[in-house]
Amino acid sequence: MTQIPAKPARTAPASDTAGLYFRMFSEIAIIAQLSGNRFQRVMPDGLTVAQFGLLNHCVRLGDGWTPARLAAAFQVTRGTMTNTLQKLEAKGFIRVDPDPDDARSKRVFLLAAGHAAQQAAVRALAPELAQLPAGFPPALASEILPALERLRIWLDTNR
Repeated sequence: MTQIPAKPARTAPASDTAGLYFRMFSEIAIIAQLSGNRFQRVMPDGLTVAQFGLLNHCVRLGDGWTPARLAAAFQVTRGTMTNTLQKLEAKGFIRVDPDPDDARSKRVFLLAAGHAAQQAAVRALAPELAQLPAGFPPALASEILPALERLRIWLDTNR
């Protein structure tokens, strides 16, 4: 992997607070776009990054969530979440059952095939991630991770 030198941003000066935050979110958006495209190229089983995200969510946080709660967690419309769930269900990765406590709602459960697909995706991402230290040392990742987590928590709490 070729290391590309960073170019300074040509937006508002850092002394301008709004400009500083604009630059920060611009960088985050660009990183999300670039990493999403890299991840999409290696997704197995015809998974999209959005579908992987949902499987990963269920592996990390457990299943049994309602589609509405998942839509809120992913900041997408219920229609978008329904579409993603239908595609994952058609692949045999999840099942959507009626909610025993509320007949108007449903619950989403991860199946063994869905867990296996999530693990296969993580394995497929490994070579992409293994290239990072050449241009972005692990010490730097460790340094910025707490700040990114703090930003995520603040944004999640203040939606």
